[in-house]
Amino acid sequence: MEKYIVSALVQNHYGVLARVSSLFGRRGFNIDSLTVSPTMDKEISRITLVAIGDEYTLDQILKQMKKLEECISVVHIDEEEAHCRELVLVKIHGDEATQESVREICDLYNAAIITTLNETIIVRKNGTPTDVDKFLSVLSNYEVVESSRTGITAMYKSEKSI
Repeated sequence: MEKYIVSALVQNHYGVLARVSSLFGRRGFNIDSLTVSPTMDKEISRITLVAIGDEYTLDQILKQMKKLEECISVVHIDEEEAHCRELVLVKIHGDEATQESVREICDLYNAAIITTLNETIIVRKNGTPTDVDKFLSVLSNYEVVESSRTGITAMYKSEKSI
């Protein structure tokens, strides 16, 4: 099973996201990550999603999304051909020594400290999905109270676009 990044331009209409997500549910596809945002054109939104499956699953996702009347274009984005980024916020519980250790990890992983309170520290890391995974793996050795991950957004490195 592989992770596939799919990017779609859709008409910015009420219910489009619901139609896309129900399409996945009806066909038994699982969405691993989903981001939606407007583009420079207020009438168009970009949906970037990550699905796990095989080549057949990817093919079906692309075919089914192209059938949606609100879908302008949809493509599979190869991670090697694109800039893929996401953001994670992590709240960690700990004393001053723990917080100092977390600060050192943040320096090492190019993460930022957002808030430090008496017994918690909130940190932010943005980067490639692999970078975020590694950062979270290291932080799993601490008492993570809460985390929130945005999901992937992607753009081709070349002049190619969707």
